Amino acid sequence: MLVELPSIGVRMGMKIPTLNLAGHCDPSVKGCTKLSSDIKSCQAKGIKVMLSIGGGKSSDRPLGDAFLDGIDFDIEGGTNHYWDDLARYLSGYKKKGKKVYLTAAPQCPYPDAWVGGALQTGLFDHVWVQFYNNPPCQYTSGNIGNLEDAWKQWTSDIPATKILLGLPAAPAAVGSGFIPATYLTSTVLPAIKSSEKYGDVMLWSKYYDDQSGYSSSIKSDV
Repeated sequence: MLVELPSIGVRMGMKIPTLNLAGHCDPSVKGCTKLSSDIKSCQAKGIKVMLSIGGGKSSDRPLGDAFLDGIDFDIEGGTNHYWDDLARYLSGYKKKGKKVYLTAAPQCPYPDAWVGGALQTGLFDHVWVQFYNNPPCQYTSGNIGNLEDAWKQWTSDIPATKILLGLPAAPAAVGSGFIPATYLTSTVLPAIKSSEKYGDVMLWSKYYDDQSGYSSSIKSDV
């Protein structure tokens, strides 16, 4: 199961990128170093820990002496320029031969407005496409036609190792696109799992995941 640290994102200012932990800790006073032991504990169990970004890397070691496994491109605003260059740079970055995983969370309308070009580099290991809040390509009232068509396009046109179905874990998590667990397992998954690039289901978010009716068998297992 791939775990993303809650509410982590790098927000790019005019010149200097900063790490925004959304109130979980304050990196400016090294308050986030306490997460180091948690990161290492997850990695010791084989869990990949990614940093979701909207900018670049920091040399301040805000998470202590822990080394994350890779970078997740969750870009939903600003410009679509240079994300392909960043992907190439990060894919070539190695420390003691350790692989840097690259993942992305694009919106389901194809191609994604922000990272569509970067995804064409073929450097991304996993892409969890957000099939919600976008009626033209999501599940709607028992109809999976739009979702299935969009899924086929993503799995056909994006050179990623695995494509994951990104869904809300409960109706209250997003505006639209929630799929009841029984319908997901009986109808949606049988329609898309035949793809060689099928990776699993990615649920947003942890809070609703804990309170929803989804079973652990359909959670992301990458």
